[in-house]
Amino acid sequence: MKYERFEQLPVWNDAIALAVQVYALTADESFKGQGSLRDQIERASVSISNNIAEGFERGTTQELLTFLYIARGSAGEVRSMLLLIERMPRFSNLKSQIPNLKKLAESIARQLRGWADSLQNSEIKGQRYLTDKIRREQQTKKERDEFDAELNRIIAAGKDQASEHP
Repeated sequence: MKYERFEQLPVWNDAIALAVQVYALTADESFKGQGSLRDQIERASVSISNNIAEGFERGTTQELLTFLYIARGSAGEVRSMLLLIERMPRFSNLKSQIPNLKKLAESIARQLRGWADSLQNSEIKGQRYLTDKIRREQQTKKERDEFDAELNRIIAAGKDQASEHP
């Protein structure tokens, strides 16, 4: 599937879900007097979706890769702070919520890594580099590939018929 907008990206939606859940966690009374920790985990969680969005909108594969790695770093930061919170006695009432948040942060990091790996192996430079000539070449290649696939299907069907009627 080709994504036209960052809002369609499953990983961006997961990142938004994580940020919403982090904000719900930090709304707990246990965070009173823990402003810097609360602010840091909230900022890191929001940073994930924001960096995905910014990289997506930049228009080059290299810039997108840069922002995906920043987003991945923020996912690791959220996970690290969740591990800290999990070990602090003052947050013992939140321990049951932490594992799901860590799993979601880990899933986001894996998705970002997979996306980054696929981009690193791609010849696509990004939207900013798509000229009319390149678009025409891509369309021609797509049409040729579709024609070849149809031709192969017809040849295979002919062979099947020939083997049924010797």
